Amino acid sequence: MRLAVYHPWVYLKGGAERTLLKLIRHSRHDWTVVTNHFDSPNTFPEFQELDVIELSSISVQRSLDKVAHAALTVLLQRPDFRKFDALMISSEGIGNLIALHRHLPPLFCFCHTPLKIFYDPRTRDKFFDQRRAWSIQLGIRLFLLADRFAWRRYRRIFCNSEETRRRILKHRLAPPDKLEVLHPGVDPEKNNMSSKREPYFLLPGRIMWTKNIELAVEAFKLLKRNYPQTDAFRLVIAGMLDKKSRPYYQELKRQAEGRTDIQFVISPDDETLNTLYRNAWAVFNTSLNEDWGLTILEGMAFGKPVLAVNEGGPSESVEHGGTGFLCSAEPRDFAQRMHRLASEPELALKLGRNARARASRFPWRAFSNRIDDYAEELVRFSSANAKKRSFEHLSS
Repeated sequence: MRLAVYHPWVYLKGGAERTLLKLIRHSRHDWTVVTNHFDSPNTFPEFQELDVIELSSISVQRSLDKVAHAALTVLLQRPDFRKFDALMISSEGIGNLIALHRHLPPLFCFCHTPLKIFYDPRTRDKFFDQRRAWSIQLGIRLFLLADRFAWRRYRRIFCNSEETRRRILKHRLAPPDKLEVLHPGVDPEKNNMSSKREPYFLLPGRIMWTKNIELAVEAFKLLKRNYPQTDAFRLVIAGMLDKKSRPYYQELKRQAEGRTDIQFVISPDDETLNTLYRNAWAVFNTSLNEDWGLTILEGMAFGKPVLAVNEGGPSESVEHGGTGFLCSAEPRDFAQRMHRLASEPELALKLGRNARARASRFPWRAFSNRIDDYAEELVRFSSANAKKRSFEHLSS
């Protein structure tokens, strides 16, 4: 079958881009990626080998005027999907607006999250702390109205976590019978278990304000003040950085100013990132109400214990005391757990082994197979309905 997946921006080495790439790589069908912004040099190089269609260009900036223009562009453009048997929308915000177009093939959705600045209270509160809320109320109301209509167009919505499913249900975007949790995962055979450990904690993932990286920096500084025996340990922050997040990155640099034990690795390639995973003592995730958390699973697949905020997706993937520790969003709690892992190497090794076994329960191939199975089912159902309608029309 010929299938299309629409994602508004393919421009970073982020979780959404990796999910699309792994889906297509493991699929038994032919996929075309449709997007409004394709930045080939800065996303995963494997996208260059895929069929990618770039529609009218939109900005990746998140200012009010840029987001409004992007939404209008997505809504008013006229993409042609007639050659495809089905269309999957990769949803984390304005991509839902594609569903409002007419003459689409059978339609379903993979939801990374409903747009977090509207539907997740943690992100919404932090976003509006930084912006003048009164100036965007009209835009919010218009978007939410259009978004609700778009959600009604989906036959099936795959959610990357129970947390994402809860957000959809809480805001009544779709009924329960349309929702199915399908976790993105890892390739266990490629993420080899490593018992090698160097004295550093790794925080991988995109460097942006939603990741709450300042919590990790403050926790690490507190660790060093309270537990001088951890002097040899470092904090390594490694991830993609785009233009719009540079002010946030500069703020993090100021927070870590004068410290040689806090290291930033900007936009590492896969080989560099895998080496960092392989040699780390443990892996960090400090996001508030994270949707799912692919970096958590990747760290676990390398046999590393995880320290994460006890909210959202991490509370589903991390077994507290079994594969790592779930912490409150407070530096002191993280610092205490870091100290325990640093001072008890055998515990860190044991949790890492458990983490590896846990991660192996989420293989990419199973993820892709489920999407393939549903696409086939959807196309058969739609074809049968079309034939039935045609027969009824001829008989009337």
